[in-house]
Amino acid sequence: MRNRRNGGWLIGIGIVLGITVLILLTWANFRYATENPGENDFLVHWAGTRSFLVDGVSPYSDQAALNIQKLAYGRAALPGENELRVAYPLYSIILFFPFALFGDFVFARALWMTVLEVCLFGMAVLSIRLVDWKPHLLVWVLFFIFSLFWYHALSPLINGNAVIVVALLITAAFWAIRAGADELAGVLLAFATIKPQVVLLVIGFVIFYAAFNRRWRLIAWTLGTVAILSAAAAFLQPDWILQNIQEVLRYPGYNPPGTPGAALSVAMPAAGQKLGWAISALVGFTLLIEWIAARNADFKGFLWTACLTLVLSQWSGIQTDPGNFIVVFPALTMVLALLDDRWQRSGWLVSTLLLLGLLIGLWWIFISTLTIENGRPQQSPVMFFPLPAVLGVMLIWVRWWAFHPANLWSTMLYDRQNPRL
Repeated sequence: MRNRRNGGWLIGIGIVLGITVLILLTWANFRYATENPGENDFLVHWAGTRSFLVDGVSPYSDQAALNIQKLAYGRAALPGENELRVAYPLYSIILFFPFALFGDFVFARALWMTVLEVCLFGMAVLSIRLVDWKPHLLVWVLFFIFSLFWYHALSPLINGNAVIVVALLITAAFWAIRAGADELAGVLLAFATIKPQVVLLVIGFVIFYAAFNRRWRLIAWTLGTVAILSAAAAFLQPDWILQNIQEVLRYPGYNPPGTPGAALSVAMPAAGQKLGWAISALVGFTLLIEWIAARNADFKGFLWTACLTLVLSQWSGIQTDPGNFIVVFPALTMVLALLDDRWQRSGWLVSTLLLLGLLIGLWWIFISTLTIENGRPQQSPVMFFPLPAVLGVMLIWVRWWAFHPANLWSTMLYDRQNPRL
């Protein structure tokens, strides 16, 4: 009886402390948002959702875009400026609806930043659990610091980019697939399609793998949930799919380079686009070979191939941005876990050096190549290349270890008789 009471007190104290931390975090975010206006990724979808729910205006309309531009620039966007138009599927309003209820953008942004920070922390926890990694205490502390402050986490956090939520959903979906919770995995993958260009290839691989392994529930719940979300959105805006496609096609015209070819064309106008096509073709061929090789793999083989797909999809030629690279975080965690498992005595040192190298190196590249355009800092297209290159090489290097485990993966073998493993 006493133990139950003590347990109840501990749970109560934990809840109070958690709420206190969230309140303080939101207050700090509010102070930051007040002193640092701009960074318009969240503004686009907050204002677009409000235009739809409050004013009855399609978020894809010119009127909605003008409303957003006036909030960001105080006027309509000038030629060459980002047009700040909504390009997400209409059902993404499910995510932004709670924040659109607040008319004060600064307060809404502060709450949104708190949610993204919790998502980053949750993704770090899930990634460790996904690969059963038990790192050295120093590496553990550095890993969590890294997960919040490395370039590809802090940049989308400041911008208010929903890709952080998408990254958490993808990580959680992998965990659910490992646990055999195919229904949950399908729902998570479906909701991750709020940024379809980021998850298109990895969801394609999941469906490919599930078909070969007769995990029909995973396919049915993924496609079925997307269909339900799309139909519900069509009930609100019947032609939303056509409007969304128009915005997606329009998107590259007013945004920074979003493909390897476009990024390379900045430095090499004559040959950059062709080189980009070659890179994308090589990526496509590599993924095709790896998908076929992994079609009957156990879970560790599935996870390695899924991580490789996340990494290489950034160079596939599908429009994206370095601000979306947080989705490759599970791949980094898998590499760290395999290194630590294989080199148990020195693995912690290798992991520490890799984390510090990425933490310092990526920020150094960003700062040293930063430019100012129209009074705003502009990320260099060079940021398209360092992280996918490093993780791509690292994943190929540890491939043998992923498919032929020592200790770490011995509990993760995919048993056809027990789909929960």
